[in-house]
Amino acid sequence: MISFFRRALSSWLVLALFGLVLIAFAVTSIDPSWISGNGGGGSQIATVGSNKISSNEARQRVDTALRQAQRETPGIDMAAFAAQGGVDQVIGQTISFAALETWGREQGLTVSDRLIDGEIASTPAFFGLTGKFDRSAMEAALGQARMSERQLRAEMAGDALRRQMFVPIAGGARVPDGIVVPNASLLLEQRAGLIGVVPAEAIPAGPAPTDAEIQAFYKANAQRFTIPERRVLRYALFGTDQIAAAAPTEAEIQAFYKANAATYGASETRTIAQVIVSDQKAAEAIAAKAKAGTPIADAAKAAGSEAITLDTAKAQLAENASAAVADAAFALPQGGTSGAVKADLGWYVVQVAKITGQAARPLAAVHAEIADSLTKQKRDEALSTMISGIEDAIADGASFDDVARDKRLTVVTTPAILPDGRAPAQPHWKAPPELPLLMRSAAQMTTEDDPAVETIGTGQRYALVAVSEVVAAAPAPLADVREGVIAGIRNERSAKQTRAIADAILAKIKAGTPMAEAFAQTQVRLPAPAKANARQMDLLRRDRPAPPPLKLMFGMKKGETRLLAAPDNSGWFVVQLGEVIPGDARTQPMLIASLRGDFSRSMGDEYIQQFIAAASKDVGVKRNEAAITALKAELGGQGQ
Repeated sequence: MISFFRRALSSWLVLALFGLVLIAFAVTSIDPSWISGNGGGGSQIATVGSNKISSNEARQRVDTALRQAQRETPGIDMAAFAAQGGVDQVIGQTISFAALETWGREQGLTVSDRLIDGEIASTPAFFGLTGKFDRSAMEAALGQARMSERQLRAEMAGDALRRQMFVPIAGGARVPDGIVVPNASLLLEQRAGLIGVVPAEAIPAGPAPTDAEIQAFYKANAQRFTIPERRVLRYALFGTDQIAAAAPTEAEIQAFYKANAATYGASETRTIAQVIVSDQKAAEAIAAKAKAGTPIADAAKAAGSEAITLDTAKAQLAENASAAVADAAFALPQGGTSGAVKADLGWYVVQVAKITGQAARPLAAVHAEIADSLTKQKRDEALSTMISGIEDAIADGASFDDVARDKRLTVVTTPAILPDGRAPAQPHWKAPPELPLLMRSAAQMTTEDDPAVETIGTGQRYALVAVSEVVAAAPAPLADVREGVIAGIRNERSAKQTRAIADAILAKIKAGTPMAEAFAQTQVRLPAPAKANARQMDLLRRDRPAPPPLKLMFGMKKGETRLLAAPDNSGWFVVQLGEVIPGDARTQPMLIASLRGDFSRSMGDEYIQQFIAAASKDVGVKRNEAAITALKAELGGQGQ
């Protein structure tokens, strides 16, 4: 159910970037108040060196991970997530991440502010109308997520620190041919045989069940006919379309224009080729050759270096290289070549290939653009103020009805619904499109919980949500499920008869009767066995799940016959393996290369896990198993 999430969390290389995943969640209005240890409170589940990890921090990380899993499997709830090991994984990784960051900083690893600035500037959620980084857009996004810039920078720094450790460790993993080639040959192994099926639908239905049989089956299988816990939701939608923000004044438009003069004023970008070498004399030699007419790429190659072409503005070049390099590059005419210029990374030689200028845009040309931007900003600020006012009112004791009445919101009341949005008592009721998003949090709410403000989509719409009733799980009335009970009785009968027929066929085959004859001799009419063959690698395709009988063949001995239950009690397969054809991967170099890559990644993950264990031991990690067990029970729905 949560296969993608579990695959991602099984790879420590993926986890090295997990911080950025959380950041992406944060800037789409998922509350990240726990980032960088600010989710304190609750019991202490672990200590890492002198740092403590609280149950609240772990709980919020688990909630974020659950939301990620729900993107692949809508409808999965916390109980199912916990049952499949998701909670255990996230708690373990939270502790491991803290140990890694602590160890890295103790060894002197650091992350520069300049690197974090680059990460922030390249985050699409922080782009403005120009398609480039805009501080106002960043502040708006962080404001909606209730996240400070300090918290954002701390999480990005931790992510960068982990990459410094993970990438070199995993990158050195190499697997020899002695391991790769035999395993690749197994993937090419081919198996052939016969597959027969004894379908339950071929078995006569028999007489209708009596009332006594129906009652007995219903009681014995009450769990099968139990309707899970349901909730009645009350919610009210609101968003920017309900905000009547004032239009910006001329003074505000002019002030914005002046404050962003760099954006609207005249600008110049240059296409340059730059060469970086460590020696001044080598740089001067490259410059001399380029000025004499040798292509700068050839001059760089002769010196054992490389010319890199890029489009850049002066300020960008000054930030990435140095002010001196930028001054030299932007003082040259088109086609000109600089001398050797010293910078932090070494000696630069720059040649200007093209100069592109953009004229200044007067206020009249961008007036409407600025007005639209400021109007949106005012509307977003008004909406943020409205949300804060609602949350403050709830914190002061206001009820759902109080807030809805005060803000003139339209209230929607649902039937008693399941976490997936279905209403068992009203099978024809259709859930509105916003309900699945609201159920992600409402599925955990009770009637005692305060109303909550939930984000819908990209943050332009919100909902005030409360649970007015929780209907406990209980068996459906027999009258409502009578036909299902009768179908269950008949399925049980046919399942027993189907198994008996399959057992009889298997016994005849083991006694020496050919498989086709054993099928033909049954008292019911069955389809003849069919030939089947496959390679091991054919069963691993993600776009087409392998049939279970074919998978079974690769666990059998030549000449062996086995039974395999068909899904949903729909019958039995009779599988006979007739031939095994070995594979030879030496004729498939691409397969060997692909498998070597998979093995190397697995080995890299193993190296990293061993490194994490050593780092954890070095900094001193102590787990509070009692607190962890209590948290897991609470999240899994086993608490009081």
